[in-house]
Amino acid sequence: MIPRIKSVKPISDYRLYVVFDDGKTVIYNVKDDIDTIDSYKDLETIYGLFNQVQLDTSRTCVYWNENIDLPSDIIYEYGVAV
Repeated sequence: MIPRIKSVKPISDYRLYVVFDDGKTVIYNVKDDIDTIDSYKDLETIYGLFNQVQLDTSRTCVYWNENIDLPSDIIYEYGVAV
């Protein structure tokens, strides 16, 4: 089952504070993705883009634009539990 996101909030140092429907709360470090995935580099180079993170209507993905998205299962698995 794909975890559904209840809320997402950008925080300092390119991290996301994410709460899932099952109550699990994690901090996901997007900086690791920025350093390894070319399309994610825009999150560093375009002023303010990182703070524009949005949750898709299915609540199984966060995204910034048509080129940068992050599935909820990756956040759930690799995020650090709070």
